[in-house]
Amino acid sequence: GQESARLAAHWSTHPASQTIVFRDASGRVEGFLMLLALEKLDAGERQLDPAAAAAWGMLEKAAPLQSDERATLFRFWMARSTYQRVSPVQSRIFVAMVQHYLSTPRLAHTFLPCAQPEFWRGIFAHADMHRLEAADFAVDERRYGVFGHDWRVMGPFPWLSLFAEREIAAGLPHAQLDLKKDVSTLSEAEFAQAVGDALRTLHHANALRTNPLLRSHLVVQRAGANGDEAARLAALRTLLRQAAEPLQQTPRQNKLFRALHHTYFQPAATQEQAAELLDVPFSTYRRHLRAGIEHVAQALWAQASSHEG
Repeated sequence: GQESARLAAHWSTHPASQTIVFRDASGRVEGFLMLLALEKLDAGERQLDPAAAAAWGMLEKAAPLQSDERATLFRFWMARSTYQRVSPVQSRIFVAMVQHYLSTPRLAHTFLPCAQPEFWRGIFAHADMHRLEAADFAVDERRYGVFGHDWRVMGPFPWLSLFAEREIAAGLPHAQLDLKKDVSTLSEAEFAQAVGDALRTLHHANALRTNPLLRSHLVVQRAGANGDEAARLAALRTLLRQAAEPLQQTPRQNKLFRALHHTYFQPAATQEQAAELLDVPFSTYRRHLRAGIEHVAQALWAQASSHEG
């Protein structure tokens, strides 16, 4: 749209931006990636662009940068003929992003806007890139969904190892789901226990695939009646996070969301480190975490009950 074109032109000459151009063998431009260093912009400059303003606002609210830390917004990324769809150029763009993760000192956070976030949700979840609805924005009457990663919680090289482990695990044989037992036989207490177990095994597919919630009407409806196990795993992860996200709406409840975020959605190495990141005593962190788990369990129980009713 016109406004996006204006913003791209504006940032293209700004010292806080970097543009990587992708060409074919003949030299023809096939796509590009524009990176924006958010920490190098002043408040007025960030407000000129809804994407920069939303990303910075989320960062300031959830986990502000230290004086020497960096945050990158992948402001524009696209291929000439396929825009943001899967393509060889898109693959080259993502490789450039990974190179940025691995080579940027003191990188704290990255933000990746997508025109079709639901298409990319499962793929990015596999790569530990989390859906950041608080950073969503609109330009030219079109809404963009944003994904991101906090590199202070999991650094680039541990992230690379995790990604490799998930790629290997995805190819391992595993037990198939027993679809004959319906989750509606669970009591509310058993359901809550299953939610807690799902959160604790969120990034461990071999453990998560044994969770009884995968047989719930809630998950089946989200994954589709013909959805395979991978689709149900992705659906369960999405439902857990979506049940937690409303906690961000008030300062009091946001403490519970942040405890969940740094323990399960984007986990610190240990719970002690999560408490340090949140800057609260360990006992306070544990109290917030328990309350957050209870909220997620209650929210999903209410959804499941309405489906069964």
